[in-house]
Amino acid sequence: MDLKDKVVLVTGSSRGIGLEVARAFAMQGANVVLNARKPIDATIIQQIKDLGVNCWDISANVTDVDSVKNLINSILEQAGHLDVVVNNAGIVRDGLLNRMSEEDFNSVVKTNLVGTFNVIRQSLRSMYKQRSGCFINMASVVGLTGNIGQANYAASKAGIIGLTKSVAQEVALRNLRCNAIAPGMIDTQMTQQLSDKRQTEIINQIPLKRFGQIKEVAATAVFLAQNDYITGQTITVDGGLTMQ
Repeated sequence: MDLKDKVVLVTGSSRGIGLEVARAFAMQGANVVLNARKPIDATIIQQIKDLGVNCWDISANVTDVDSVKNLINSILEQAGHLDVVVNNAGIVRDGLLNRMSEEDFNSVVKTNLVGTFNVIRQSLRSMYKQRSGCFINMASVVGLTGNIGQANYAASKAGIIGLTKSVAQEVALRNLRCNAIAPGMIDTQMTQQLSDKRQTEIINQIPLKRFGQIKEVAATAVFLAQNDYITGQTITVDGGLTMQ
């Protein structure tokens, strides 16, 4: 897919990986729709527009079906079409299983997994009509391996991987694609809060001996959007952490 003048929705794009993904698509000439629960800082919108593309900020809660319907309708009204959806919106509520509340489990699954389902489902009608487009879902290596203290997060991300494969099979006949990205330890605010000792312990487990960069995750998203013969796949961006 040639990304120039395409319209790309990135959910959860007010900061971090989501915002970097939006920038990466804009640098390829794509028009970008930023999304979060609250309005995004105007300076961020302008920075993306300065790359020579259109940029819209449309607030929506991905866990609410009506909110997602309004999001997709607003995109179609303002941009005219929708070509790429990057489902990045997500939350964490870590804790050991015996101490994890039902609310902590359900809220993570609802935002990460059900939110992804909601956005895909509401985007399908317009993409079916144009018989082109792709979905890129942000999973995680813990969806492949599990992790102590992250039963809710791992379950939601494993669900996204299964959802991705099922969606890919359903939409292929309409020339649509669906893939997932499973980042490993990425240099973000979360990893920066770890102690130096813990960071060193984690790095020693990674064959490439470093944390990943958000630009490397974003570049993978762009690659998956551009390659028209990849679908139903989960691409790990983890420095080799899960190769075994």
